[in-house]
Amino acid sequence: MPEWHWSLDGGRELVFGRRVQVMGIVNATPDSFYDGGECLDPGAAVDRGLQQVAEGADMVDVGGESTRPPLYGRICAVSADEEARRVVPVIAGLRRQSPVAISIDTTKAEVAARALDAGADVVNDVSALGDADMGRVVARAGAACILMHRRGTPATMQLDTRYDDLVDEVAAYLRQRAELAAAAGVGPHRLAVDPGVGFGKSAAGNQTLIRNLAVFAELGYPVFLGASRKSFIWKPLGLSASEALEGSLAAASLGAAYGAHALRVHDVAATVRALSVAEAVAAAPLAGVPHSGTTAPAQVH
Repeated sequence: MPEWHWSLDGGRELVFGRRVQVMGIVNATPDSFYDGGECLDPGAAVDRGLQQVAEGADMVDVGGESTRPPLYGRICAVSADEEARRVVPVIAGLRRQSPVAISIDTTKAEVAARALDAGADVVNDVSALGDADMGRVVARAGAACILMHRRGTPATMQLDTRYDDLVDEVAAYLRQRAELAAAAGVGPHRLAVDPGVGFGKSAAGNQTLIRNLAVFAELGYPVFLGASRKSFIWKPLGLSASEALEGSLAAASLGAAYGAHALRVHDVAATVRALSVAEAVAAAPLAGVPHSGTTAPAQVH
């Protein structure tokens, strides 16, 4: 099983391939689909991030602009200045109080630059370098970057979720964006990919992506999965995002089994516990197969 090592500033290191890494979500927004408004105050957002670290998060992902699709209501894009005003104090506060790896969730190169200056280590870009300056910003800072597949914009991405070959098209897109990042000077050892569950896909398409995560690992980068509390989990059951914990844990556990190297989640403590059970099961011997007593496979926490 391959391993990827991200050596970050301050002696921080992330290792992918030994166990699944857990990334906690901190939304410093008023309108995110699940927890919008809860962490709009910078102090509350820092507290949420520190709580997630205490619960076992390997990374904290801070975002200042909602990317929810239209089914949740009107899309509210914000300026770079407003987005930076929301996230920079949170990142600076987290960096002062914790050595945890911090990710900035943004599509804007200007916001990424200000966040990296404040102490962020990783850029989580759901537009996969849609801003032409993003690659240069990441390369200049020596940061890592997560490239996600998304067709269209938050306002349009759910209008057409048909694909001729979903897995192949997503993989080809991610390969091309990784090449674009490399051309901008971002080293391959600083990249990860995310198939973009919930971004321009049907419920069935999201399920297909999770089942085929190993395909994206073949691109040669760690694979991130962000399925937590998304509508494909709760909408078919007639529930709401607030009732989607169990489904989110199922998606996380299956994602780990099918090849995810990192999970982006709202519920860190519950996810860590679920992955611990999955790890114990994966480490159990198969009948008729000699048991070596080694630890669980690398793709499980």
